[in-house]
Amino acid sequence: MNKIRKRYVPFMKAGVQSLIIYRMNFLGFIIGGLIYCFVMFYLWRAVFDSNGGGMFLGFSMTDMVIYLFLSNTTSQLTFSSVSNDIGEEIKDGSIAMRLLKPVNTDLSYLFNELGGVLLKLVIFVIPMILGLEIYRYCVTGTIMFNAINFLLYVLSAILAYIISFRINLCFGFIAFYVKNLWGIGILKNSIIGFLSGSLIPLAFMPEVLRLCLEYMPFASMSYTPVMIYMGKYGAYEILFRLGIQVVWAVLLYGLSKLIWLGAIKKLCVQGG
Repeated sequence: MNKIRKRYVPFMKAGVQSLIIYRMNFLGFIIGGLIYCFVMFYLWRAVFDSNGGGMFLGFSMTDMVIYLFLSNTTSQLTFSSVSNDIGEEIKDGSIAMRLLKPVNTDLSYLFNELGGVLLKLVIFVIPMILGLEIYRYCVTGTIMFNAINFLLYVLSAILAYIISFRINLCFGFIAFYVKNLWGIGILKNSIIGFLSGSLIPLAFMPEVLRLCLEYMPFASMSYTPVMIYMGKYGAYEILFRLGIQVVWAVLLYGLSKLIWLGAIKKLCVQGG
């Protein structure tokens, strides 16, 4: 444990320092997400108004507001930029220095991101959840916060981050073959945004498509934690959804290791 602390905590500190140094990028990322939420709020309000202001596919307007903002918050919390980091390091040649260090490559990237995750948790996620609970109280006149659902949400969000990290790690290793991930990276983010339920709740999808998407790893990255927090799942279904997340986390761990074994043989440093 002491060896892990000495080797990898510096990577975590570097992750925090990177966000602090480039704080305008960090703030722009958060503010951009909030603007998107407000745009979607007015869009969905128009949908609910045209429906008579009642329930729409099992969601009230209050539910939709919670979903929009919490989904965006969860997506930002579980967002992993490791594929971008790998791509940039391969382009400028600095990947060679990382590989020369006596550390596990996966863990070095993971701890580098965890610093940023903890910072986002403190200055963005917790205040957002508090604000959403105040909003629900003002609308309903009742304290809706459920401590058990919150703890299960935290557990699900941790699994969601692991899945997101592993998916992006697998994608990042593609840079060993194609050298530049910029274009396909944009495509990847768009596809994940749709399949994870960040853009449209999966509950609004056609039944067959919804069932397929809920078993894919992308639903575990945002939709599952949010639905747990909102109390949309019963006890059995929560365990089932958490089980799906665990299975995907294990499968993606194995897949990332297999891709790494092939990718490292294709390393061709362009810069440096």
